[in-house]
Amino acid sequence: MDFLAATAITAAGAAAGAINAVVGSGTLITFPTLLALGYPPVLANVSNNIGLVPGVLGGVWGYRRELRGQARRLAHLATASALGGCAGALLLLRLPTRTFQAAVPVLILTTCALTLAQPYLRRRLDRRTRTPGHGPPGLWAAVCAAGVYGGYFGAAQGILLIGLLGCSVQESLHRLNAAKNVLAAIVNTVAALAFVAATTVDWSVAAFIALGSTLGGLIGARTGRRLPPAGLRTLIIVVGVTASAVMLR
Repeated sequence: MDFLAATAITAAGAAAGAINAVVGSGTLITFPTLLALGYPPVLANVSNNIGLVPGVLGGVWGYRRELRGQARRLAHLATASALGGCAGALLLLRLPTRTFQAAVPVLILTTCALTLAQPYLRRRLDRRTRTPGHGPPGLWAAVCAAGVYGGYFGAAQGILLIGLLGCSVQESLHRLNAAKNVLAAIVNTVAALAFVAATTVDWSVAAFIALGSTLGGLIGARTGRRLPPAGLRTLIIVVGVTASAVMLR
């Protein structure tokens, strides 16, 4: 890996770490960067997942104040995220590479659609009647399903979790975002452990993404409320559509 490639990967990791802390979809920055540099899709996905773990943990630390009083809820939902993340990682490892290559453009475009619809979803969530505590019984299964998606690919996992929690739990958006960071961190960590144990990882890629995502996660958690949401969504959508075009060639 030359200096320019290392710099590009580190910068993409920093951007992804910041985006993950605030919204989710940071994978739509790092994954296309790795594809553009010539890395095979599955190797890029695995190495990217491992590299983003420190950044997600940085986002958890940055939102630690908003986590107060949520320990019981998160302990309940953590098992769903762990189980789902493990299942998603196993699907990635067991299914043929061509299945991943065929699925990813669809997953990315779905992510773009979710990102575009996020303001509408948030307005709808604000008008919903939600429950205190752990949320309704179906929330555990829904979080588990989101974990399967996150373990398999992961882009927009945060948006999915925010939507599920917002529909179900009576909390402020910032506290839901803090909970989302914890659940996404569990999924990413479980999937990363599975990948380390069972498949090839490009450790130089993972290390540069980790370096950037750690810094980005801390900065994103600190400054997330100041970012212009429209600009961030536009960036994610442009990168996502570009990545889909690259995968479909």
